[in-house]
Amino acid sequence: MSSPRADASESETVGGCERSLRRDVVANFRRWNVKTMRSPFVIIVSLVQPILTLLMFGLVFGGAASIVLADTGFEGVNYVTFIVPAVVMQVSLASALTSGIGLVTDIESGMFEKVLASPMRTTAVFAGKGMSEFLRIVVQVLVVLALAVAVGGEVATGAFGVVAVLVICLLVALWFMIVSNALGVVTTDEESISAGTNLLQFPLLFLSSAFLPLSALPGWIRAFATVNPVTYAVDALRALVLGRRVPMVVEVSWFGGILDPVLVAVVVLVGLNVAFGGLLVAYVDRVDASTFV
Repeated sequence: MSSPRADASESETVGGCERSLRRDVVANFRRWNVKTMRSPFVIIVSLVQPILTLLMFGLVFGGAASIVLADTGFEGVNYVTFIVPAVVMQVSLASALTSGIGLVTDIESGMFEKVLASPMRTTAVFAGKGMSEFLRIVVQVLVVLALAVAVGGEVATGAFGVVAVLVICLLVALWFMIVSNALGVVTTDEESISAGTNLLQFPLLFLSSAFLPLSALPGWIRAFATVNPVTYAVDALRALVLGRRVPMVVEVSWFGGILDPVLVAVVVLVGLNVAFGGLLVAYVDRVDASTFV
């Protein structure tokens, strides 16, 4: 039977670990924010491309696309509003997929090796890094939403919709951050990450319901889109932006209205994040620090 003194000591130890984990996360969050501020070019590039997409697709192809929208159940919907989910998704993907490049920079400088050899938990390292990248994505998504409203788009669900859009975008971004960092750990090469992430980004974005309704896509593209996680996220974002239920890959009637596609997307994305994140952390924990010398 343990004494009260022993129990108290154990409690202090557990509390100390919790405080240490929190401190490590905050330290990594601050460090990556400083690195981001020192490389504003990365932020600008990842934001310019989606803005151009919004302007070119929305203003140039809006007239022709409105015919397709009318034939697929989206009559009366402004095409700029229709592609807002696609553009904020592009922001999330572009920012998230560069995450592994920052990790490779740490590996090449020897910083990652030092982190692995330190008492700092691997979870805290990736959590702090991810929080910093989340902050950047939130700012970029808000900029795109503001621009979309300025050129004629809207978010029909108001402030609630904006917050929900951010949550969905961050869940997608987290999954792609995990993929990008996994490529960074495995390849330790920036060019490999750029090639690999671009190979993922464009098919997943364009072979989905991002730019056209699912029913308007050709057969083989529609088949791929039905198993594409980006499609589920875009459907949820579109329901939030339009303020109404939209056609879904998996039709459910849990709550009715816009909540159904949102909850389906959350279930799919959380499942992917847990699975991929667990594999990444487990792999990094097994890797010896000398591997990154």
